[in-house]
Amino acid sequence: MNDIVKESEFVVGSWVNDPTIVKFIVMIAGLLAIRFIASFIQKAATRNIENPQRVHTLRRLIAIIGYILAFIFVTTVFKDRLGGLTVAFGVAGAGIAFALQEVIASIAGWVALSLGNFYKIGDRIKLGGIKGDVIEIGILRTTLMELGDWVQGDLYNGRIVRVANSFVFKEPVYNYSGDFPFLWDEIVVPIKYGSDWELAEQLLQESCDEVVGEFTERAQDQWKEMVKTYQIEDAIVTPMVTMVANDNWIEFTARYVTDYKRRRSTKTLLFKSILRKIDQHPDKLGLASATFHLVETPPIINFRMLEPDKAAKSRDSN
Repeated sequence: MNDIVKESEFVVGSWVNDPTIVKFIVMIAGLLAIRFIASFIQKAATRNIENPQRVHTLRRLIAIIGYILAFIFVTTVFKDRLGGLTVAFGVAGAGIAFALQEVIASIAGWVALSLGNFYKIGDRIKLGGIKGDVIEIGILRTTLMELGDWVQGDLYNGRIVRVANSFVFKEPVYNYSGDFPFLWDEIVVPIKYGSDWELAEQLLQESCDEVVGEFTERAQDQWKEMVKTYQIEDAIVTPMVTMVANDNWIEFTARYVTDYKRRRSTKTLLFKSILRKIDQHPDKLGLASATFHLVETPPIINFRMLEPDKAAKSRDSN
C-alpha cells in the first residue's frame, strides 16, 4: 500500500514539476478566462443597444478580438518551444499576408464599417462603382440589391452584387440615405417666348409646393441635425424655381428635395401637375420645342465622272 502511495506521489510530483504540463494548465486557464471576459464584455456592450444588426456586429467583433488575444496568449506561453520556428513563422506569415492582402483589407474594411458610420443595412449606396441597397454586411463582402444599369432610373434590376469591403479604403463611398435621407433633384420646363412667364413661374412653384410639400418639413428637421453634426451651411430645402432666357425659349428649372427612394415617382407627379396647369391657360402659356424650318431648297448639282479616254485627251490637250 505504501508503495502505491509513493508511486502516486511520484507521478503527481513529476507532473507538477514538468514545465510542459504546467504551461498546458496555464494555457487552459488563460483560454477559459479570455472566453469568460469576452462573454461578459459582449453582454455589457450590447445591453443598451436596440438595433439587432449592431448587436450582432458588435458581438462578432468582440469574438474576433478574443480569438486574436487567445492566439497571442498561447504563443506567449509556449514561446520557448517556438523559438526555433520564429524565422520560419516570420517568412510564412509574410507570404501569407502578401497572398491574402485583399482578404485582410476586406476584414479591416469590415472593422471600419462596424465602428464607423459608412453605411448600414437598408442604406442606398454606391460602392465600387455599383449602386444599390445594402441587404447584408459580411466580414469580407457587402451584398447589394443593384439599381440602374440597363434599367432607367433608381429602380432594381434584379441582380444581387457582392462587393469586397476593401473598397471602403480604395474608392469614395456614396451614401444616398445616411444622415440626410433626402436628395435634391431638378426638372426643366421650356416655355415659348411670348408666354406669360410670371404666370408660368407661379404655376411651377405651386406644383412644387403641392407635390413635394410633404418632404419639406421633414427635410428641414433632418438638415438642422446635419448642421449640428457637420460644419455645413444651413441650406435651403424648400422648393425654388429659377429662370433663364436662351436663344430658343424661356427655361424654368424647379429645384426641390424628395425622398431618396421616390425620386422618379416625384418627377412624374410634378410633370403631370405642371402639364395640367399649363393646359388650363392655352392662351397665355405654351411649351416650347425645337422646330427646324427649311427656308430654301439648295440647288442640286449633278457631278459626272469623265470617261477614262476623254479624261486622257483632256490632259493631253492641256
